[in-house]
Amino acid sequence: TLKGTWEFQGGAYNGKSEGPPTDCILQRKYRDTVFDAFLLEKGEKPVKYQSGKYTLSGDSCLETETFNIQSDRLTGKTLHYHYIIRNDSLILNGRLPTCMVVEEYWKKVK
Repeated sequence: TLKGTWEFQGGAYNGKSEGPPTDCILQRKYRDTVFDAFLLEKGEKPVKYQSGKYTLSGDSCLETETFNIQSDRLTGKTLHYHYIIRNDSLILNGRLPTCMVVEEYWKKVK
């Protein structure tokens, strides 16, 4: 299960590695079938930047975005990720509709 709160630890986008942002924290909160993503900056209220629904099947996570503060390009589209959970780490691998190949690393914090 993905239930809980996860913080972004970095990733690779089309093979190019990126670390986590240094001036804020990105979090994803998964509940039974929905998720919300937040931008946390010190001294500021959390900003929800994304939310949606998800289902798990085997090693697949299917996410359908219902809200995105930046763009509605992916709203209503289902993205297919392969996921791996090891201890307190989550790895998501997939290909976005833009053909970008992503691999993201998240650490469970709650």
